Amino acid sequence: MSTVSLKNIYKIYDGGVTAVTDFNLEIADKEFIVLVGPSGCGKSTTLRMVAGLEEISKGELYIDDKLCNDVEPKDRDIAMVFQSYALYPHMTVRENMEFPLKLKKVPAAEIKQRVDQAAEILGITQYLDRKPKALSGGQRQRVAIGRAIVREPKVLLMDEPLSNLDAKLRNEMRAEIIKLRQRINTTFVYVTHDQTEAMTLADRIVIMKDGFIQQIGTPQQVFDHPTNIFVAGFIGTPQMNFFDAKLVKDGEESYHAQVGGVDVALSAEIQKALAGHGEQDVILGIRPEHIRFAPAGTPGTVTGTVEVSEMMGSEYYLHVTSNGKDVVLRVPTGDLPAELRGGITYGTAMNFTFRSDSIHLFDPDSEKNLISL
Repeated sequence: MSTVSLKNIYKIYDGGVTAVTDFNLEIADKEFIVLVGPSGCGKSTTLRMVAGLEEISKGELYIDDKLCNDVEPKDRDIAMVFQSYALYPHMTVRENMEFPLKLKKVPAAEIKQRVDQAAEILGITQYLDRKPKALSGGQRQRVAIGRAIVREPKVLLMDEPLSNLDAKLRNEMRAEIIKLRQRINTTFVYVTHDQTEAMTLADRIVIMKDGFIQQIGTPQQVFDHPTNIFVAGFIGTPQMNFFDAKLVKDGEESYHAQVGGVDVALSAEIQKALAGHGEQDVILGIRPEHIRFAPAGTPGTVTGTVEVSEMMGSEYYLHVTSNGKDVVLRVPTGDLPAELRGGITYGTAMNFTFRSDSIHLFDPDSEKNLISL
């Protein structure tokens, strides 16, 4: 078993600066947890507290039901992969991977067997006799991961391990980490500021801001049902569009939204979830892929003018000015009206509607999602 439990964890630095506040998380055996958020949100500090590299100010950390607040990092049975690789330049790849096992006085035959196995899993067998300077960034990162997994740790911690790689290598290494996860029996805690990494790797995502947990859920849960405006805007590419709007009651439990004087329909499921709410000002959120073109005069049509058109191959990202706001539409090329398929120019007029089942409504003061589905 490789469970991790963080109970009411705080990190308070000298001078009273609080980096992490009341962090609570139960990580199951062999679960892949991703901590994600903008720079300075406390995610790396939390990881370093699990590793024992930062002292816990308040709260309790358990690894396999053992209280580990005061346990030395080397005695926690964890391994950590850093952003900077942290390889010894004077050692070969094999020697780098052998090093932590030699420190633990593992028998030589077992060291060779573990290193060879890890190298095969990671596809670096042919590089075992090279030094780090002769490797690419992606190969060095594989070596750093290999050095961690040869220890067969209960928990593998990864602190932004792909951030130094170019976009193509990042995509390749994400796939390698997914494969690795399927081949080794350990629990992963992974830190990133890249929401694409979080969505593709995680069993559950922990979204953080200013030291506080904003939401914990599966990638699908946090995408479909963001708990507040921050999560809604952070998860998804391009980010969710937001409009000042008004929630209007049509009957006892019947609602629609008003955006810039246009009545916007809400699905029956959303109306049911709003039961008990009165009329109020709201912030309406809609993802770029949930906006549809519509003929002029269609009920609930919002109008706008194209400012920027980004051709992405199979789809367009259209930046449209509507009601004084920049609205982003994500439109598959095949969905464009016939008259626009030759190209979309600056100043082109647009009419569009919102998918009634994909609308989010947030309270302007608390910024919480009013819809709990």
